[in-house]
Amino acid sequence: MTAAVKAVLFDFSGTLFRIESTEAWLRAVLADTGVVVTDAEAAGLARALEEAGALPGGAFPVRVPDGLAAVWAVRDRSAAEHRAAYTGLSRQVRLPAPELHDALYDRHMTPAAWSPYPDAAGVLHALRERGLGVGVVSNIGWDLRPVFRAHGLDRYVGTYVLSYEHGVQKPDPRLFATACEALGTDPREVLMVGDDRRADGGAAELGCGVHLVAHLPVDQRPDGLGPVLGLVG
Repeated sequence: MTAAVKAVLFDFSGTLFRIESTEAWLRAVLADTGVVVTDAEAAGLARALEEAGALPGGAFPVRVPDGLAAVWAVRDRSAAEHRAAYTGLSRQVRLPAPELHDALYDRHMTPAAWSPYPDAAGVLHALRERGLGVGVVSNIGWDLRPVFRAHGLDRYVGTYVLSYEHGVQKPDPRLFATACEALGTDPREVLMVGDDRRADGGAAELGCGVHLVAHLPVDQRPDGLGPVLGLVG
């Protein structure tokens, strides 16, 4: 980047926050719904759900069934398409009760299902102290603001630009442009931080800088966001 950075945009899943493991996700829902299975059965179902890619923010599907390919491609465009895509994937796995498919989807939208990366709060606080604007630009089918509030990070975010609220998905530059406008910052003075080269790299079309972080479990990436502070001076 040639211009001084005045604002930083962040992706959500895999960048600032990470979803719980597939097995923890399943076990939480089994406990909430009172459905009883053995430990071995739960572990087997979790492996099958992970292979299916049924957990939003988790592993991608090993294979997207032909009947779901169309909705999978636009899953972040609306709340209805997001739910249809992921519950469709979970239904590739035979669960012990049919209501579990929707219960699993509902669970992933709760703050308890998400953990911030260890350095997220510190980096966001440092950016605010330096007077930089902060925005979140996410491909998602639901309102993530309660997750930020529950974990005490909402205070640092000046704007949220969520794909389902605008009907377009990253890498569409319109999402990044909306965030830059909301922060009152020229895109050439903005850094986009994300974990997906294709999706988050769309910000470069506007002239934004792009910095990629590794999409790893929380305990394997204690300081992945730290370099951002070096990039903003």
